[in-house]
Amino acid sequence: MPADVGSEKRALRAELRERRRILTSTQREEFTDSLTRNLVKLTTDLGVGSLACYLSTPDEPSTRDFLDWAASRGLRVLLPVSRADGLLDWAPYDGEDEELDVLGMPKPTTELLSPLAINDVDLIVVPAASVDRSGMRMGWGLGYFDKTLGSMERCPPVYAVIFDSELVDEVPSERHDQRVNGVVTPSGITAF
Repeated sequence: MPADVGSEKRALRAELRERRRILTSTQREEFTDSLTRNLVKLTTDLGVGSLACYLSTPDEPSTRDFLDWAASRGLRVLLPVSRADGLLDWAPYDGEDEELDVLGMPKPTTELLSPLAINDVDLIVVPAASVDRSGMRMGWGLGYFDKTLGSMERCPPVYAVIFDSELVDEVPSERHDQRVNGVVTPSGITAF
């Protein structure tokens, strides 16, 4: 990684983490309601029967109400489980118990499926630190989703979930970084 791009990414991630950390609980609630509506609209508009998503952490835009909605509609939902080798296993979402994976990220306690399980979904919803207007996604630096998306033979639409201020004109990027088809923010859905 060129030192300047790596430094740019680290500085931007630190700034974004801090912005997320200082959001008030009222702001978070409003953002969650709007974001859930937009995720439901995207899923409905695309006629999705199965999807891959993730359990949000407290500082991330919340996916949890959306996941509950999807499960209540009988959609098949797979959630990532980090592995020490940099790949993602997948586990079905049942809205029940969760624990932390090897990286300390929330994961369901359901049956563990292989990295190939994601090949059967109609939509992939990923976390991001920021996304630019060309669809370039900047993650949090571990490369799990870039590896997953980059290895898929037939990739369905991929949408990143971010706050409105995290959709920017340009993000620093490298060859291995993967683009997304769109973003879902509290104010709407943007397709690239």
